Amino acid sequence: MCATVINTPIVMSAQEASTKIISQIEVEFAKCDCCGLTEECTPEYIVTVRERYNGRWICGLCSEAVKEEMIQMKRFERLISTEEAMDQHMNFCKNFRSSSPPSNPTVHLISAMRQLLRRSLDSPRALRSTPNSPVRQSQEIPCPALTRSESCFPTLSG
Repeated sequence: MCATVINTPIVMSAQEASTKIISQIEVEFAKCDCCGLTEECTPEYIVTVRERYNGRWICGLCSEAVKEEMIQMKRFERLISTEEAMDQHMNFCKNFRSSSPPSNPTVHLISAMRQLLRRSLDSPRALRSTPNSPVRQSQEIPCPALTRSESCFPTLSG
């Protein structure tokens, strides 16, 4: 038995193709409980995130921040739960949203740079005081002074 395959090309623009795919996938808007960002997600993804974060939906950025919070606390030899890390991040987001931008950003930047400079100057200078080479001063080889043999300007003949 022989089968004949008929190959008919279907010409479709990229916009039509993406519209067709999007119409087949059901999406919902989900608002992050931490930062308030709204994302389009599939219902399955929303359910997965809510299961992971005790019924709360958080965006990908906040999810990474919660993970980082848990890692930082682990460095201090204190294990915290996902719930505690999420509460800490939610408090941070709440405080950040309630703070207003500085009235004069230039002055704010100058003040921040001043504080950074003061902190760096107040830091221990142990690294600066150590010699660059292991040779002690009594063992150092004297270096001859540089002398100028001739002028770098060509002589003018006239």
